[in-house]
Amino acid sequence: MKAKRIGFVGFDGVVSVDISGPADAFAVANEAESDPRPSYEVLVIAPTSKPFVSGSGLVFKPQRTFENTPSLDTLIVPGGPGLRKPAINSSVSTFIKARAKSTRRIASVCSGIYGLAPTGLLAGRCVTTHWEQAHVVARQFPDLKVNGNAIFIKDGQFYTSAGATAGIDLALALIEEDYGQQVSLAVARQLVVYLKRSGGQEQYSEPLRFQMESVSRFSELATWVHTHLNDDLSVEALAGRACLCPRHFSRRFKTEVGTSPANFVERLRLDEARSRLSNCDNSVENVGLSVGFKSADAFRRAFERRFGVAPSDYRGRFSSITKGPSRRQRYWDTHKISVAA
Repeated sequence: MKAKRIGFVGFDGVVSVDISGPADAFAVANEAESDPRPSYEVLVIAPTSKPFVSGSGLVFKPQRTFENTPSLDTLIVPGGPGLRKPAINSSVSTFIKARAKSTRRIASVCSGIYGLAPTGLLAGRCVTTHWEQAHVVARQFPDLKVNGNAIFIKDGQFYTSAGATAGIDLALALIEEDYGQQVSLAVARQLVVYLKRSGGQEQYSEPLRFQMESVSRFSELATWVHTHLNDDLSVEALAGRACLCPRHFSRRFKTEVGTSPANFVERLRLDEARSRLSNCDNSVENVGLSVGFKSADAFRRAFERRFGVAPSDYRGRFSSITKGPSRRQRYWDTHKISVAA
């Protein structure tokens, strides 16, 4: 069987795991016991034959340059601050555009979208990237339809994924496309990762940016709220603590924090609930009540709306008290990636 050649673009300042994570997935697939047997050839390619250095200091030696790269089945663009340098960005984007017609699949990992988007090939397409960069990408490339919460998205021949380890999720999906779920599942088991993650990026990222950014009186209020989640946290109660009338408090709060008091409180409660679900053996209902939700149903609805996964499923995935692989396997079939027509 002819090997499917996977090319990883390299450059100084690359995020090393954006290359090594997916590359290892393809390498493990080559060892899978299956029929047909997977066959991948992984190449690291760069503008020149000189070694390049990742942001973490790891040194990569490219096997081919942009000028002598053979035909590729799949081209993957990793992320990294190096792509922000005009010379590197221009070189990478030019190479991608030149290879687009002859390459079956083109993918970006995390901020690798900064190398792919300038080509114009993604115009009008649905894409994703790291949640923290989604609004920047949307502003810089207004012709893209940016989903900041997807783990990865396929739109035509183009694939885009979220931060760092989402590159492994993407690689597993590509392997499944090529050789079926049995092979991708074997790779996931070998790498000790989930075959398909349920929910989106928000369940893995810190949603409370306000706690890092705010320096106003509301910063102290946020600290107080976090230690009083089971108290009355209505607008009236919070306004009283801030020594403001409820209407003025709501306006000021939304201006400084970027969301309503009610939404902010819900985020705090849900974030604490995640921690308690992972680290204690209380029932889901008790966890919800302990962080201030009035009923188990209200807690479940809010949790699933925010994180895209039920609290019981979240506990099964992340809890330190969960035992045995049988429970994990139930989650592998629950994830649906975003796929554009």
